[in-house]
Amino acid sequence: MTDDVKGLVERIHNSPKMAVIAVSGAGAEALAWLLGVPGASRTVLEAVVPYSQRSMAEFLGHEPAGQYVSPDTAREMAESAYRKALRLRERGDAPGRVVGLSCTATIATDRPKRGEHRCCIATCDDGGVTTYSLKLAKGSRDRAGEEDVVSRIVLRALAEAFNIETTLPLGLLDTEQLDVQRTERSNPLQHLLASVDKGYGEGVRTVTVYPDGRMVEGESLDAVVMPGSFNPLHEGHRRLAQVASEMLGGREVVFELAVVNVDKPPLEESEVRRRLRQFEGGWRVVLTRASRFYEKASLLPGCTFVIGWDTAIRLVDTGYYGDDEGTMLSALSSIRTAGCRFLVAGRMQGGVFRTLADVAVPPGFDDLFEAIPESRFRADVSSTELRSTK
Repeated sequence: MTDDVKGLVERIHNSPKMAVIAVSGAGAEALAWLLGVPGASRTVLEAVVPYSQRSMAEFLGHEPAGQYVSPDTAREMAESAYRKALRLRERGDAPGRVVGLSCTATIATDRPKRGEHRCCIATCDDGGVTTYSLKLAKGSRDRAGEEDVVSRIVLRALAEAFNIETTLPLGLLDTEQLDVQRTERSNPLQHLLASVDKGYGEGVRTVTVYPDGRMVEGESLDAVVMPGSFNPLHEGHRRLAQVASEMLGGREVVFELAVVNVDKPPLEESEVRRRLRQFEGGWRVVLTRASRFYEKASLLPGCTFVIGWDTAIRLVDTGYYGDDEGTMLSALSSIRTAGCRFLVAGRMQGGVFRTLADVAVPPGFDDLFEAIPESRFRADVSSTELRSTK
């Protein structure tokens, strides 16, 4: 290991960022450099070498659509490594602290190759994907020489993904040109927040957030939905989700967080991300810009909403509908038309455990509501109370 390589590796290890690294065909020397300098455990979450076709397909989750050594395949590998890094990071670490890095290459071997010698390296982070592509001058180096060039590009790519400036020599020939391309990642959360002031049928209306941090716009859901502010998420929420799932045949429970509120300004992106971190590694969360249940029902048709007694009271209180009973009944009718219903948990109020039996459900709408028996669930705790004790 040369001094310039060692010095850069030391700077990488002193960075707060971490990476999952996948190399195939070349780049293994870069792994040896990273692991050979003290501090590697601060940088490398995992290193994999998907060399065979079956191993690559297992790593990606499918066969590469095109050539194995291509910018597209490198990009897919980096995205897969990034998702793995999100799963492996410490709870509470922001997505911006992790990187997925990939290298796929075909270089000199112990038999003549008819095609080009080339490498494609990619890094993926929460902002997007950067690809590094190089066609090597065939016959100008032996395998060790080509491996050294590829590994230096891998090290440079990792350093740049860690926001470390580097002048590490790559050893390129005059006829060789490294092509670097950056593709910014779409930010579904920002799209959702930017749509708050748009008409209800316009813009992004939902974003599903997966336990590994992946976000998908406008995804349909076949699940039980538990709405709330989750500020904070507490054990009562978790237990209620488990009971609701059991009562409804083991169906998945997805938590719903609305970025808008009837009486408050929209949540800031930083606050949404703070609350989302509570669910990492555990549950899916659907973000919506629906503050009212008839809006939620139109976005999530066919779902069962899991709510507390206090929410059920508001659902049938004309005071929340401009003191207009007709508006309240119309809202309940639209919820029914969307195929939605409510599973209602009891709650302590004024020293009394209140249940669905204490809710004045309008005649003709009893079928929309089902009680969760006190024997199945009771948790005398709330997010408001937890915040007040801090």
